[in-house]
Amino acid sequence: MSSENDSLGYKLRAYFGIGYEGEDAIDQRLTDLKRAKTIGRILSLAAAVGFLYLFSQALGQVGFSIDEIVRYWPAFSEAMGGFFPTTTYLGIPFLDFGAYWSFISNPPGYDHPLWDYAVTTLAMSFAGTALGFPLALLFGILGSERVTPFPFNFIFRGVMSTIRAIPALVWALIFIPLGGLSPFTATLAIGTDTIGNMGRLFTDELEEIEEGPIEGISSTGANRPQTVVFGMLSQVYTSFIAWALYIFEINTRVAVTMGLIGGGGLGAVLSAERRFYNPTNIMATILVVLVLVITVEMISQRIRAYLRGDWEPMSTAELFLGFPRRMTESLWR
Repeated sequence: MSSENDSLGYKLRAYFGIGYEGEDAIDQRLTDLKRAKTIGRILSLAAAVGFLYLFSQALGQVGFSIDEIVRYWPAFSEAMGGFFPTTTYLGIPFLDFGAYWSFISNPPGYDHPLWDYAVTTLAMSFAGTALGFPLALLFGILGSERVTPFPFNFIFRGVMSTIRAIPALVWALIFIPLGGLSPFTATLAIGTDTIGNMGRLFTDELEEIEEGPIEGISSTGANRPQTVVFGMLSQVYTSFIAWALYIFEINTRVAVTMGLIGGGGLGAVLSAERRFYNPTNIMATILVVLVLVITVEMISQRIRAYLRGDWEPMSTAELFLGFPRRMTESLWR
């Protein structure tokens, strides 16, 4: 019996990392663990209560009400019927895609079909991303402590943070004196927003690189610019391209919202149809927006996959027809 107790005591001492101080030390360690566990539970409960309180205050601030939803649900359901018009074939109701296509191909009151406005939206996104990339790259590099010593690097970080703090829509309003609300000023706003968002991503990426290549380039007698280009940027250029494509995806959606305030493109069509409340036309425009955004994202993902080295060549038909299968496989991974 004594040997069993000694063995148990040895195991407990080994588990708790204590010597042969005796049972008092073990009891004290167990008491400390129980106290820490109790404190953790109290803090978790306090955090949950605090979150629920803030959540309830936020709902009250915005006037959220279940009663309002229940009261206006019949009107909402009736309005949704306009977004999804139906037709009948052999007495069976179907979604009327013809109503959508009629507006997309030949919208009354507009000079061009909707895909022309989609091209304008895409052009704003691409041009804004391209305009913002050089300064994003410059500020991203200079914002890294590996390039610019502390605290001077925070000058560039502060500029990027200031730009990021102002939404692209507000930048568009700031640029109104340059030419009113137009695709031109919308593109400038997207480019300015890109400097802050993309530049910060570049800075964070440079903070994670290895020191070995930098030291190796420096040991060869390279100057500072050469060290930055060949020792630092050579490690992250694929990541920089991937981040630029990601920002381009975001800017495509931002370009749509720019049109809602008069920036042109598909957003302008959505804004006009909203004023006249043509739900079928609104839904048709939304479908074009979905096609545009999904197409940009699919192309961007394929390029990023190529940069990662796991790209598989496939035809256009395989790219679109195989999308449901790839989506299912990704969900089950």
